[in-house]
Amino acid sequence: MKRRRPALRGTAAAVFITVVLWAASSPVLPKEPTWGDVLSEARSGEYQILTTEELRERYLKAPEKSLLVDTRQEWEYGTGHIKGAVNFPLEPTWWARWQKADALERLLGPDKNRMIVFY
Repeated sequence: MKRRRPALRGTAAAVFITVVLWAASSPVLPKEPTWGDVLSEARSGEYQILTTEELRERYLKAPEKSLLVDTRQEWEYGTGHIKGAVNFPLEPTWWARWQKADALERLLGPDKNRMIVFY
């Protein structure tokens, strides 16, 4: 009986580690948002909804007042991106996003009135 306890503990530890690693690497599969969901979230967060044309006009008028963030992987960004955009790859797992939270906060900076566009 004494020999079984270390083996049982080792097996339990291995199973636990496997489950944690699997959960950390699982992609987040959000439900497909509707336009109503987008508008509701924008209102609750006091965000402004812009059309593509309005966004283009604002950006061309004063690009220094905007921050364009390309969330694709580095190799995708390297194949082409909007002029002036910065690359900040966002991984689909909660763990990766949590790890990058401080870096994203530094990238966005203290200016709360600047237009920020993620694409």
